[in-house]
Amino acid sequence: MFVIGSGGKHLEGELRELGGEIIEVELRKFPDGEKYVRVLGSGDEATAVSSTFAPQDEKIVELLLIGDALREKGFKKLRAVVPYFAYSRQDRVTKEGEPVSVRAVMKALGIYYDELYIFDLHNPETLKYFPGRGVNVSPARVIADYFREKLGDGIVLAPDKGARERARAVAEELGLEYSHFEKRRISPTEVEMRPVDIDVKGKNVLIVDDIISTGGTMVKASEILRKLGAGKIFVGVTHGVFAEGAIERVSRAVDELAVTNTIPTPVSKISIVPEILRL
Repeated sequence: MFVIGSGGKHLEGELRELGGEIIEVELRKFPDGEKYVRVLGSGDEATAVSSTFAPQDEKIVELLLIGDALREKGFKKLRAVVPYFAYSRQDRVTKEGEPVSVRAVMKALGIYYDELYIFDLHNPETLKYFPGRGVNVSPARVIADYFREKLGDGIVLAPDKGARERARAVAEELGLEYSHFEKRRISPTEVEMRPVDIDVKGKNVLIVDDIISTGGTMVKASEILRKLGAGKIFVGVTHGVFAEGAIERVSRAVDELAVTNTIPTPVSKISIVPEILRL
């Protein structure tokens, strides 16, 4: 049974359509801005579904309140599905006095939830901070399915070495070659990018990554691929954390930009709901 938080409302309709059983929950705000949560169903096990996109802190507190409400109603086993996990990029101390923010959030959720499922976590190793069972869920299957016919006998690329495993996962679903861009500094102000050991000439290319924000890297990569004679260029990303104007910038540079619906955006064309139902 699913309890849908405010960060999962955009997924609720499809969850219902595909057979997910939904526990009704009342979510509202008091006049002073505090959240009010009331779980209206009962049972032994429940899965709370809510992404923590902006306003992030509000959605995190809401997840904690949902967990407390479910425990208060007597639910014995709780899972949290957080498609987009806020603070995931704040995973280390860079200056003395800073917190490891992702650790703080995971530990807080661990007070109530036995299991935590996150889609394409920026650094999967940070799941060690969650006290219970933590799972990094790959969106490779749904991304591959969306681009399968469009890409044809193409190539899957990661924008850098760090995202190479994401490219590999999507490429294996498609049965295609994969590689990554290598960055090389050629002057104090200029960086060269080039695909490693792969010929893109005449080939359609799919660039995959976990998060897209400003879109600058994707625009640069597409410019390079055009110069190398690539065919159609597609961008498929898990989390669309778009800065102002990013969607337009990337869309002008490539043949199609599509992200999953971990965060609702105008280009959230790939649904993760089938993957949620498989958990």
